[in-house]
Amino acid sequence: MSGHPSLSAGASIEEIRGAVTARSVSATEVTEAALQRIESSHQQLNAFTTVTADRARATAADVDRRVEAGLDVGPLAGVPFAVKDLFDLRGVVTRAGSEVLTDRSPAANDAAAVAALVAADAVPLGALTMDEFAFGFTTENTHVGPARNPHDTTRTPGGSSGGSAAAVAGGLVPLALGTDTNGSVRVPASLCGLFGLKPTYGRISRRGVQLFSDSLDHVGLFTRSASDLAAGYAALQGAGPDGEPTSEPASVDTEQLRVGCLGGWFADNAGPDALEALELVAAALGVTAPPLKMERAGAAHAAASVITYAEAGELHLDRIRHERHRFDPVVRHRLVAAALLPADWYVRAQRVRGVWAAELEANFDNFDVLLAPATPFVAPEIGTETVVVGGKTLPARPALGWLTQPLTPTGLPIGVAPTWPGDGTLPLGVQIIAPAGHEARIISVLADLDQRGIALSQSS
Repeated sequence: MSGHPSLSAGASIEEIRGAVTARSVSATEVTEAALQRIESSHQQLNAFTTVTADRARATAADVDRRVEAGLDVGPLAGVPFAVKDLFDLRGVVTRAGSEVLTDRSPAANDAAAVAALVAADAVPLGALTMDEFAFGFTTENTHVGPARNPHDTTRTPGGSSGGSAAAVAGGLVPLALGTDTNGSVRVPASLCGLFGLKPTYGRISRRGVQLFSDSLDHVGLFTRSASDLAAGYAALQGAGPDGEPTSEPASVDTEQLRVGCLGGWFADNAGPDALEALELVAAALGVTAPPLKMERAGAAHAAASVITYAEAGELHLDRIRHERHRFDPVVRHRLVAAALLPADWYVRAQRVRGVWAAELEANFDNFDVLLAPATPFVAPEIGTETVVVGGKTLPARPALGWLTQPLTPTGLPIGVAPTWPGDGTLPLGVQIIAPAGHEARIISVLADLDQRGIALSQSS
């Protein structure tokens, strides 16, 4: 890491663990370098809300002690990581980006996903900036200020897991956890040029995670490479639904995969850069079939919005009644509106969800994975109110989720492959969608794209 000749700020998980276990660098040195980067980048990126320096140093020292003694260490030994401020970190108040929860007691235990990474000997560095209660796509947080995109700090990193993406893309940590309700992993991964993964619904335990929308929330992760994504996801298998490792099929031969593209809604609501990104990945994977129209995608987008609002409104109803002055005004207005939704809207939305999920999943009879753009456009400047996509003027913040939100109600696993379309100055991602339980297909496709480097990496 920074300050040590053998490791850079962009060192991979494999490089860090290899150096630590070979004793060419200590976990303590890796941790101190990461802490220095966090401190020096705070004004530029605003990625962290809490830094757990004492715990990080103690964890790293324990790893070093065992390495020196010749004892076994975990697959993430000495690897720094951080988590969205929805995840419980032992001894830290989980604030979910809000002032409303600042009076809570510190968490007595780590969230299940955090515990799984710690069990693999990763080093927890703290909590990351997010949209209040995960209700947003830009991480413009009134209470702590906006997180910023490392590729252009005038721009958003996306949200609601924006601090997680900024921390990884900015070289502060190689691995970060986020959550994805309607795209809150996929949108930041797209805007920050990262590999992201939203596993199958329920695949990774949400124990110890502040909920936003119970039937839509997924735990996910960000990394800078496909190999790091595979390593992080493998470690998270210890946070399966029953606290036991979940079964995972072997990696797959990507040359044998049948790959299709989603069209219709996913093309009509994508800008030129998003369509170019899709074409880059589709060409790399040898796609020849015409795009799938997916007629119900617009209805699925509406259904996901209704479900999200209804579940979030119910969850926060008591707080809105008694502490509404402590909410971000934008979030407060959304939650008040959510609490007033008619119950029959929610019932109808769930019906649409079931029909849509069956329609989408039927395509896996003919295709092994499906592709779609991840965001309609590259990262907008912070504070942008409207954008134009396909000749339509849209509100910028919700528009960022127009291509991810229809897919979430299916609960399917979805990864993000980063590309650099247009002039190559800003990234934009492509979604890789697989059947439930087939994360290995996604990771194998991402690894293939990453290894071949087909227009997927920034040229500099």
